[in-house]
Amino acid sequence: MKRGSFMKKSKKLLALALATAMVGASMVGCGSSRAGSSASGTTSGSQMADTITFAQGADPRGLDPAYVDDGESAKIMCNIYEGLLKYNKDSTEVEPCLAKSWDISDDGLTYTFHLQEGVKFQDGTDFNADAVKKSIDRQLEPNRSSDMPYASFVYGAEADNTGVKAVKVVDTNTVEIDLRSANTAFLKNMAMCMAAPIVSPTALEKNKGNLNEAPCGTGPYTFVSWNKGQSVVLKKNDNYWDKDNAAKTENIVFRFIAENAARVTALNNGEVDVIDGIDDTVVPTIQDAGNKIFNEDGMTINYMAYNTKSDTFKNAAARKAVNEAINVPELVKALYGDYASVANSVMPTFMAPYDTDIQQTQYDPEKAKTDLAAAGVTKIKMLTYTNPRPYNTKGGQQLAETIKGYLDKVGVDCEIDAYDWTTYKQKIETESYDVAFYGWTGDNGDPDNFMNLLADKTVSMNIARYDDPTYRALIQKGIATKDGADRDAVYKQCEQMVADQNVWLLISHSKNLCGYNSKVQGFYYHQTGITPFAGVTKTK
Repeated sequence: MKRGSFMKKSKKLLALALATAMVGASMVGCGSSRAGSSASGTTSGSQMADTITFAQGADPRGLDPAYVDDGESAKIMCNIYEGLLKYNKDSTEVEPCLAKSWDISDDGLTYTFHLQEGVKFQDGTDFNADAVKKSIDRQLEPNRSSDMPYASFVYGAEADNTGVKAVKVVDTNTVEIDLRSANTAFLKNMAMCMAAPIVSPTALEKNKGNLNEAPCGTGPYTFVSWNKGQSVVLKKNDNYWDKDNAAKTENIVFRFIAENAARVTALNNGEVDVIDGIDDTVVPTIQDAGNKIFNEDGMTINYMAYNTKSDTFKNAAARKAVNEAINVPELVKALYGDYASVANSVMPTFMAPYDTDIQQTQYDPEKAKTDLAAAGVTKIKMLTYTNPRPYNTKGGQQLAETIKGYLDKVGVDCEIDAYDWTTYKQKIETESYDVAFYGWTGDNGDPDNFMNLLADKTVSMNIARYDDPTYRALIQKGIATKDGADRDAVYKQCEQMVADQNVWLLISHSKNLCGYNSKVQGFYYHQTGITPFAGVTKTK
């Protein structure tokens, strides 16, 4: 598409989105009209814009926290919903949110949350202990459905004797959560953007238990519209309970632009205000246009997973042989430059118990040839995604093609099937494959959040389909062990098993990179991959 036609089309779409934002509140169940005067105001003498537009690479999978597991959804949902707890702006330390305080029993099995009073959902109904119970109960067994990817992670499973046993309403503003077994990460889990946020029971009933297209929470922004493939529009919640952290900008528009280059063009032309999914090659272009770069260490892992249920890779020797053929340091430098580091661990380097002593399989192409022949590996079917991801700004297809180049040299033929992100998430559960490309942005800063991926029974989380009783037992032990040396030792054992069995090819830890207009103030990309916009403004 020519540059001029792209600008005309995007401006039309933005105008349409904003028009919808102005009138849509009266048409949407969770909408609210703005109180006060004009859409723009003044702060410190500067007139503020009434809209900030954020461009990301793909649509959200949905907007109900019980039914999604992707970053695109999280970035939007964190502005609509809130949980009992939240993370500190600069870390994953938990702070009060919808719960103003909490108590933990001596045995670590009972958590009593004391709730904020006078809070309203965006549909005008009351937030209370009943709402907390209903939000959690729908994700507990036997109520949960197979398409709730985070339910077992956050709330556990009876068969494993983990997670939430029962939720009890003590009174209107007090709720008690009883666990089956101690869980050191439970408080951090309750601050997550997936599964943990509290949703409106009235909205749930109205929408037959699924809010993917009709989100309704207590957050600083209210859902207005979702134009599939184009944009999601949010509007300031004028009845938001936390006045100290209320939204400052009237409208937030999330636009979906798949191509990296197109997002950069949109930023530099002033059509959008913030973009993510950028890589090292476009940083100078963004800065030369007078825009700024957000650049911090990301809490991520980028990896290639072996399907341990496939005939090709059901044994560790075959997986190791492929790993020997791939020069990971060379690959990372070539693809990501200075904006990613080689992953020697599943967990990022700044997270305990990161251990430099754990050795991954080393690059050795000659040995790879011998070992591949012995394992009978001559052809591999790869499944990957096309969109940029927070942990892989180049997209999965380019990564797959780069790895294919290494495997060509050792006589392995690779077939690559690549899909857009939404389709890929479906294909991963239904199609056969030998390897698949994926990654993870940590949700809560706890080692269990990373290492538990290979114990999860949900394919969308555990795409390696790894099922090892010893590993699962270690995960359960780690969950129940208090923070400290003993707990670190458990997760180091998990790390060692992943390395020894070559379940994943660890590739890289990324930087959190965003480009933004120099007039935007207060923007940050949290370690957990969310983009809260409540405190963000833009001068005209």
